[in-house]
Amino acid sequence: MLAVVLLLIGFLFLVKGADLFVDSCSRLARALGISTLIIGLTIVSFGTSAPEAAVSVIASLQNANAISMGNVVGSNICNLLLVLGVSGIFGNLTVKRKIVYRDMVYSLFSYVVIFIIAMGALFHETKTAMITRSHGLILLCFLGIYFYSLLVDMKHTPTKEEEKVPLKKRDIPLSLLGLAGILVGGELVVQNACAIARMIGVSESVIALTVVAIGTSLPELVTSVMAARKGEADMAIGNVIGSNIFNIFFILGISSAVSPIPFGVDTLIDIIWMMVAGLLVFLLVLKNYRIGRKKGPFLVLMYISYMIYILLR
Repeated sequence: MLAVVLLLIGFLFLVKGADLFVDSCSRLARALGISTLIIGLTIVSFGTSAPEAAVSVIASLQNANAISMGNVVGSNICNLLLVLGVSGIFGNLTVKRKIVYRDMVYSLFSYVVIFIIAMGALFHETKTAMITRSHGLILLCFLGIYFYSLLVDMKHTPTKEEEKVPLKKRDIPLSLLGLAGILVGGELVVQNACAIARMIGVSESVIALTVVAIGTSLPELVTSVMAARKGEADMAIGNVIGSNIFNIFFILGISSAVSPIPFGVDTLIDIIWMMVAGLLVFLLVLKNYRIGRKKGPFLVLMYISYMIYILLR
């Protein structure tokens, strides 16, 4: 019972810490005259993925590698099926062509990259494969290419002049406080998720793919649902797609660079689920550039099916 309570407290620290970090850093960026586009692509993307980053890196440092890998793959599946599905139920998400053909295609590319790395690693090993430090550096390079493409696109897209906001000194300590909350929450989630897995006799990977993945995806869920209700479809979809790219290229990249991540055949199957979910969302959006109240429940049912598969496995 204590482990469950501490796990919930950890999730609370993660969500509140990420929220505080994003808000304070966004205000600091605006005070420095940084455009909202750059803020959205960097600070918000990092902020909503900060729980996954904290959990995966801390898990990697503590050699709880099943949680590190399962958290990223499970969170991406949760984002694609549960977050977008629930967001579609709350409001019609109309997607711009640029997001579909640039960001969604690049997210599919990120899934293919990690699939190829996993397949190559398994091909050379008989039982347990490894995502090495070299693989991690490759993933980080792909993240750099993505950010570079966004900056190039921004330079060729006319934007209106954005008004600066006054600099508030309290935003600096608030951003540090938010970051501290993320780190403390990540530590609590990793330790108590492992403890719960041992107590109920299931593997750490199952806990990572279910409880931890959903818990660390709460910022994306809250952000996307609120954006959908306010008619901000670009923010709702962009938040999910951007976070998924960040999860693969940055979080797995930095986690494996810190400590190589071992994985088995089950993880490869989860990666295939992630690829199928990504392709499904892409095809659904491609049809009429919209996820609404018909497609939303279908995505949620797909996520429930995945959860049943994980528990039966």
